[in-house]
Amino acid sequence: MKKILVFLFLFFAHNLFAQEIFTYDDFSYTINKNKKITITMYSSGLSSVDIPSIIDGKIVTTIGEYAFSDCDSLTSITIPNSVTTIGDSAFSGCDSLTSVTIPDSVTTIGSEAFYSCDSLTSITIPDSVTAIGNYAFFNCKSLTSVTIPNSVTTIGSNAFYGCTSLTSITIPNSVTTIGNYAFYGCESLTSITIPNSVTTIGEWAFHSCDSLTSITIPNSVTTIGDGAFYSCESLTSITIPNSVITIGKSAFFNCYSLISITIPNSVTTIGSKAFSYCTSLTSITMPNSVATIGSEAFSCCYSLTSITIPNSVTTIGDGAFDSCYSLTSITIPDSVTTIGKSAFYDCYSLTIQCNSGSYAEKYCKKNNIKCLITPDEL
Repeated sequence: MKKILVFLFLFFAHNLFAQEIFTYDDFSYTINKNKKITITMYSSGLSSVDIPSIIDGKIVTTIGEYAFSDCDSLTSITIPNSVTTIGDSAFSGCDSLTSVTIPDSVTTIGSEAFYSCDSLTSITIPDSVTAIGNYAFFNCKSLTSVTIPNSVTTIGSNAFYGCTSLTSITIPNSVTTIGNYAFYGCESLTSITIPNSVTTIGEWAFHSCDSLTSITIPNSVTTIGDGAFYSCESLTSITIPNSVITIGKSAFFNCYSLISITIPNSVTTIGSKAFSYCTSLTSITMPNSVATIGSEAFSCCYSLTSITIPNSVTTIGDGAFDSCYSLTSITIPDSVTTIGKSAFYDCYSLTIQCNSGSYAEKYCKKNNIKCLITPDEL
């Protein structure tokens, strides 16, 4: 009996507070308590649509969630100046939509707003928009260019994921955060300038940007997230500023065109697999600030010939230099007290230079690695 009463209460409560749905032409809409209209659905198969700014004397301010979702025939749409919000997934799956003009009245582009709009070639985001939602332009494969205005502070996670035709993008000085996976798989992107406002490059932000040849990271950035430039196969050079404290796991994994890298004095941790499979990397400068070289940090750097480990380092992780076939010499200071398993596995020609009685000497003897003892100072 109690279950039946609860069910009846919820049923009547839902119907009491549910918004009434109205229709106008091929539009369905609701009216909020401020007498403003939200478009909730469009039911026609027309290719071109003008969204009205006023319906029955009330202003249209919102394009609701999924309102035009999967409208396969829709090629163009006009959004009136009355609209302030484009809701989540509002135009997701509109496969034929080629262009859209977002008016200056819009302040919010919701998550997945243009998700998988395969035919969308260009879009202008107005100065009124402050945030580009997560997955907003996910998998818009035909999008070639986008202008992000100075009003935007956040580029959401996966915002331009899979935009394989995107060749260039300008990120304004207003942006502070580039979200995780933001430009993942933008394989046609050749260059990008990150402004001084950005403090964090999110995890996997530029993963598989195969055509990216160079990148300038500003002094405002403190963190390069895990996998941030993973498999950027054409990246030949990069400057890491003195502001960066952490280079995340797999940050430059498989950047096999990267020839040299200078790590600034601010960095304390080189994450696991950070430069793994950077097969063209011949030299690296490591500062006295680094305390930890993560596991497999430089594994399979086949062209790396020599390296000096600074006195600040205490830990060399498992497989840190695994399969560095060309590595012939490395100097390990007394500060190192931990060297992981297989740290120098398959380094056939390696000689480790270290001090007598050091942890490194004991490691060499235990693992049958050639050791050169540094002569005592006279």
